[in-house]
Amino acid sequence: MRVAVVTDSNSGITQKQAKELGLYVLPMPFMIDGKEYLEGVSMTLDEFYEKQVQGHDISTSQPAPESVTGLWDEVLKEYDQLVYIPMSSGLSSSCATAAMLAQDYEGKVVVVNNQRISVTQRQSAIDAVALAAKGMSAEAIGDLLTKTKFDSTIYIMLDTLKYLKKGGRITPAAAALGTFLRLKPVLTIQGDKLDAFSKARTVKQAKATMISAIAHDMAERFGDTTGAKTYLAVVHSQNLEAARELRDELRERFPETGEILIDQLSLSVGTHIGPGCLAITATKVLEEAAD
Repeated sequence: MRVAVVTDSNSGITQKQAKELGLYVLPMPFMIDGKEYLEGVSMTLDEFYEKQVQGHDISTSQPAPESVTGLWDEVLKEYDQLVYIPMSSGLSSSCATAAMLAQDYEGKVVVVNNQRISVTQRQSAIDAVALAAKGMSAEAIGDLLTKTKFDSTIYIMLDTLKYLKKGGRITPAAAALGTFLRLKPVLTIQGDKLDAFSKARTVKQAKATMISAIAHDMAERFGDTTGAKTYLAVVHSQNLEAARELRDELRERFPETGEILIDQLSLSVGTHIGPGCLAITATKVLEEAAD
């Protein structure tokens, strides 16, 4: 039985990378000044953030049902089943829509709501490819990814509260106060939603806060203090040099971790967070998928 893996561009996986990884990516739509674009297809990340800084009206959107089923239909011409891994249901209703659409596929499509986004979602897709190669059915892969859905953690430092305010995520007064005090808010994503975690006055303090929080989660939730059982990554939005510096700090703090991926934040999150952010993600190694 041949099982394919499909995810969406919220994972940060580009169309080129998808081919290299042996999976498929549904490009997510977003609107700029009322015109629809597709992430990674009709606009680059650099172009997106340039328009965001210029003050254009930007919002995210669900993919049309026919876009989702159209991709599934194409994939199922070559495969017997597919596993579809969308972004967390707590961050978008696209997961619930996909689950509804899958009901018409008589078990050939398994939608996995494993509560992930960005690099953690990317890791789920990579794990699913490995599990499929080992002969697991789509249902079995879905069950395992759901069982381990909370084995990841994300902390994000914002450069500005401007875009959260614009999207209605915080009050204008809170945004104004944060900007006046030059605070560096640290947010967290733990499965189903984006929450406030702490505030720092400097980038150095914010990075220390994130590293400490990641270390705590790894030790308490993953049973890992060195990085040997964890995939670590640094995610950023137009902040590559700072991301490289943060990666080096993580290497010193967790000497037994493997390669630390640096990736750009997907546009679905970047729309609300803006340029200049830094994030650390940690995902527990899924032993069944590891070599």
